[in-house]
Formats: sequence, C-alpha cells, structure tokens
Amino acid sequence: MQTLWFITNPNSGTTSAAKCEAMEAVFEERGLALAGRTRFPADPLPEGAALDAAGVDTVVLFAGDGTINAALRALADWRGAFLILPGGTMNLLAKALHDETDPHKILHAAHACDRRVALPYIVAGEHRAFVGLILGPAASWFRAREVVRKGRFGRLLGAVRGAWRATFHRRGIRIDGAQGLGDRYQAVFVTPALDGLELAAVDARDWGSIAQLGWEWVTGDWVAARAVTEGRTEQLRLGERRPVLALFDGEPETLAPGTTIRAGRSLETFIATRQEAPAA
Repeated sequence: MQTLWFITNPNSGTTSAAKCEAMEAVFEERGLALAGRTRFPADPLPEGAALDAAGVDTVVLFAGDGTINAALRALADWRGAFLILPGGTMNLLAKALHDETDPHKILHAAHACDRRVALPYIVAGEHRAFVGLILGPAASWFRAREVVRKGRFGRLLGAVRGAWRATFHRRGIRIDGAQGLGDRYQAVFVTPALDGLELAAVDARDWGSIAQLGWEWVTGDWVAARAVTEGRTEQLRLGERRPVLALFDGEPETLAPGTTIRAGRSLETFIATRQEAPAA
C-alpha cells in the first residue's frame, strides 16, 4: 500500500470534511502518496483504467455502507486493493475486516499488514449487497430513515405513518427456493455468507418485530431488528408479478418480477487487519 485514491462521502454517517482532511494528514505521516480523491456523490466515481494510469495500488473508502457499495460495484473488475474505513452509521464491512474502529489506527495497521481477503456478497441482476438485502413492504421504512438523515424531523411522523401503512396494508412478499419459509412475509432479510445466503423473514402477524424493524430503521441500525423465521439457501427467486422494492446495503432499488437472487464472491482485494479474516 503506497499510492492511494481516497473516496469519501462527507455527508455519510460519522464522516465530515474535517475528518477527511485529518485522514489525508495521516496518509502524509505514513509516507503514502495520494494520487486523487473523490467526494461522492458530488464527484463521479473513478474508473479502473484511470486508477491504473495514476499508479494507484489501493482505494481507501471512508464512507457509509451505501457509498462503499456503489464504489465496489463501479470497480468490481479492478485488480487493486480496497481499504474499508468506518465512516457510516453501522460500518458492518469495516467491522468484518478490522478489529479496530478508529480509522487512523486501521490505516496504520493496514500499512504494516496489507493482507487481502475475498468477501461474499448478494447478486440480484446488476445490483450487489455486501452487507445485506431487505425485500418486501417493510423496506419502505427507508423513507423515514432518509427524513432523519436530512434532519427534516417535521416530516418524520408522516413518513412513519406511510411506512406503517405500506407494511401492514400490502400483501407480503413471496419468495421461492428457500426451504422452510412460508408463503408471504412483510420483510425478508438476506445476508451473504461464504456458503450461500442466510435468510430471516418477518411475518406481519408479529407486529412487535415490524415495530422494532421500523425503530431500528429510524435510528440507523436496521440489521439489529429481530426476525421470526430463518433459513439458508444458495439462491432464491422473487415470486411476485409486480416490481419489488429492495434495499441493497440500505439503498433502495426496484427489482423486476421473477428476479433470481444468488450468492457471489469477490476477488481477494479487501485489506483485512483482523486476526481472523472473514474470508480466505
């Protein structure tokens, strides 16, 4: 790790312009060259060819899971390394790769380590989820989360009411190919694993789970919401005749009816400083 490209989102989670500048000072302290920077989404994400032309060997991502997802998809075929720093609300990828939560300490450890691992992810058409995927009516809670993110608290009650109506007054989603799951659920959580996909489905009759799901969405940690039915599969298919709202690492997308969702695995491009890496 010698020549870096720095991708940040100053509006994401715990990052700020001042914190990004502090990270650049650490680069200089460690003798690392900064070939370029991207302040997403104001700046377009770099292309792999541009990184190679600049002699970049490592992309440093200091942002939330949604921004990290966008960058990883844009650079899926690039052969350099990625250093994920905690710069969002949950920072699940960073936690999977590093023992530390202080981005400065992670950078120091990575400069001395530079060990790369592969990570599992979820594939659905052109979309990817490295942290998790949410399917079903309850995914509409993301609108309440966006209201909180933007500080528009006067609109929060309306957003919560809309999400509640969508969750309980729409038919649940049906998925095929997952043994042990029933016909319809208000939310299906899909998590990537090294040997397939892990599923956790919430039934609308368990209103306590839906209430917790909504609360965790508003407060930022949607992964903490409990579920009622669990399963595992290598792939599944949407059993709906209409488009389905889906959240990839917390960001909304619309999936076509019948979309197949399967497990994938990245190249060995992620720098891991944990004593026990999440992939090999």
